[in-house]
Amino acid sequence: MGKYFGTDGYRGEANVVLTADAAFRVGKFLGWYYSRNKKEGEETRIVMGKDTRRSSYMFEYALAAGITSTGADCYLMHVTTTPSVSYEARTEDFDCGVMISASHNPYYDNGIKIINGAGEKLSDDIIEKIEAYLDGKMGELPLATGTKIGRTVDFAAGRNRYMGYLIATETRSFRGRRIAIDCSNGSASSVAKSVFDALGADTHVINNTPNGTNINDRCGSTHIEALQHYVIAEGCEVGFAFDGDADRCLAVDENGCLVNGDQIMYVCGRFLNERGQLHKNTIVTTVMSNLGLYKALDRAGIRYEKTAVGDRYVYENMSANHFSLGGEQSGHIIFSRHATTGDGILTALKIMEACIEQGKSLKELAGDCVMYPQVLENVRVTDKEAAQKDEEVLAAVRAAEQALGDDGRILVRASGTEPLVRVMVEAVNEETCRKYVDSVVRVIQSRGFAEEERPML
Repeated sequence: MGKYFGTDGYRGEANVVLTADAAFRVGKFLGWYYSRNKKEGEETRIVMGKDTRRSSYMFEYALAAGITSTGADCYLMHVTTTPSVSYEARTEDFDCGVMISASHNPYYDNGIKIINGAGEKLSDDIIEKIEAYLDGKMGELPLATGTKIGRTVDFAAGRNRYMGYLIATETRSFRGRRIAIDCSNGSASSVAKSVFDALGADTHVINNTPNGTNINDRCGSTHIEALQHYVIAEGCEVGFAFDGDADRCLAVDENGCLVNGDQIMYVCGRFLNERGQLHKNTIVTTVMSNLGLYKALDRAGIRYEKTAVGDRYVYENMSANHFSLGGEQSGHIIFSRHATTGDGILTALKIMEACIEQGKSLKELAGDCVMYPQVLENVRVTDKEAAQKDEEVLAAVRAAEQALGDDGRILVRASGTEPLVRVMVEAVNEETCRKYVDSVVRVIQSRGFAEEERPML
């Protein structure tokens, strides 16, 4: 984890944590870094997209100015999805890609995600170099002059190519299928409806009118209740909700019940496995996936591997082992045959494919994967590493593990971006979950690690 870049880019409140000046300097570094070893006449090409936040326009211009100032050309896809930038980076011979988005965060936050030429998240060694430059440890970078100054290029066509690619992944028509989509007033607004319409769906759309400040505002994958009510009210057979940059997807069945990322992996994993397309009969999850998923996969005879939290770790495992499917409970789902990153719209298409091919509803397909109740509490601490390693805290965790046995689990981990220790318990009922979360949180508090007092229940 870097000083500025976390597991999903450089993110924070616009012009407070992440400033236009910082964006300019990131762009300046990228233009210099990818241009420095080019032969005479070779172009440096960087593709860039943004979500619908008001500050995304400011950061787009700042990054583009930085990129072009050191000799690279910046291809602007404008409002588009993170997966589309990844797709274009790996298929159109770009040196790297940049996506301006804070994903599911509120509108006043923003972020810079950097993607390499293979469509993957940028490696840690290059991130370290960017951070060294931001901290003034590299001195100033040379500016391009004359004909070597870069240019900006309108590249809206790249978004259209990506949409064509999504449509081409499907071999079945969606004609007659009444499908609801929640675009979260974000990036999916520029892509999703056109894709579903092209496949013949009777598409019903909500939260598809971004105004710069309504992205993720009581809508999308982090506020699924809006779609749940809409699916029932409109009599849709299924609904899909995306986050701000559309790299996540959660689903809703015909009764308005949530189908989360774990259940989506189960549905798609079984479908791929039955068709011999699930490599090594394995799905890659993170340690935060629900115990209900693992029990359902055991019954289905499907193997699984667990990684640290973060879709980049899921993809690294998948790439190293050539696995077909992986993801997170939050809805980052990766289909390695088609993409190198989580892709919310692609995920929705693959769910529909599983339903149509098997002649079953999403409710029927997800029914065997029952989620265990889960309680998660974030404890703000003075030292998250010391809190995790404290002997009394560890003893409380071991006691909870022993008491829960095979019918539950406890996970205590530090946040990668905030001074928090997350205490999560899954068990057969919420009362049991709360009991063992409380038992560990009390010890963290009594040992003096908690910043704020929590009422002792």
